[in-house]
Amino acid sequence: MMTSLQLSIASFLMLFITFTGLAQASETNVEEEAKAIEGTAHIIEIRDFVFSPISVEVKAGDTITWTNFDIVPHTATAIDHSWDSGSLKLGESFTYTVTDDMQLDYFCLFHPMMKANLALEK
Repeated sequence: MMTSLQLSIASFLMLFITFTGLAQASETNVEEEAKAIEGTAHIIEIRDFVFSPISVEVKAGDTITWTNFDIVPHTATAIDHSWDSGSLKLGESFTYTVTDDMQLDYFCLFHPMMKANLALEK
């Protein structure tokens, strides 16, 4: 048979374990919500006259960073010219935040055969 002190300690431990688990779950939910608000960061490399990856699934709020690894300049330019990186020299980057209504197909102004796209996640 347990003494009243043992029962009190056992009750305390049960409460402690319960609240610790809830606190950890709450922290996880906050982290997940913050990530959803901040969006995801996507990296696109420009190498050998190719955007890599050539297609990226994104959602509004995500950021995309293009970095040029070629010795010649390139751009990342919307097909309708609604957004543009400007000329990116070797090692330079351009970051853009995705919106619901943005043009998703893009190309390089200097090398029009270089084409890629973003796919808006549903």
